[in-house]
Amino acid sequence: MVEQTPNNSEFEPLTRTQVLVAMGGTAILLLVISKAWLYLGQVSMLSVHFNPLELWLGFVIGLGITLASILVYRLWPAYSRSADTYLKLVLTPLLWPDLIWLGLLPGLSEELLFRGVMLGAIGFGILGIVISSLCFGVLHFSGSQQWPYVIWATLVGLILGYAGIATGNLVVPIMAHICTNLLSGCLWKLKYIGSRSQG
Repeated sequence: MVEQTPNNSEFEPLTRTQVLVAMGGTAILLLVISKAWLYLGQVSMLSVHFNPLELWLGFVIGLGITLASILVYRLWPAYSRSADTYLKLVLTPLLWPDLIWLGLLPGLSEELLFRGVMLGAIGFGILGIVISSLCFGVLHFSGSQQWPYVIWATLVGLILGYAGIATGNLVVPIMAHICTNLLSGCLWKLKYIGSRSQG
């Protein structure tokens, strides 16, 4: 059963199926845009190669982003309200195994578009990192009260863009993004379960 959102919320509660379909549909749309952009334009992408050190580096970056998010959540009330609204909408109806999709689908599709294709098309410099990060932040806009979450997503985009350029490997921001989503999702679910058991 999906918990009803408070009357002052901008959002109607979603079902598990709606959230999964939205995640899958968004991932497919972003992949189609990426493929079309690659097909139509002369885009030089970051390389994609798997090695244990860079996979580990991606995990460490993801862990660092998650810890920074916890700190910002505690220090910035507007961000904590914004994050709670967004995460409650997305995570409440999901089951624990669904969090794997929450990590993989956005981690792969968003990184391919923003750090793979868009960053490569604009250029592997400051301008490319900033523009692709701003676009990444705007993707996370889901309502007029969500601007703090957009700011946070933009900052995360800057970190992921820099990580991709610094390593020359798209796998690093992909791994960081997947780990961030998985860790944040699990922590929020644990907090939510704890708050419901107390209430």
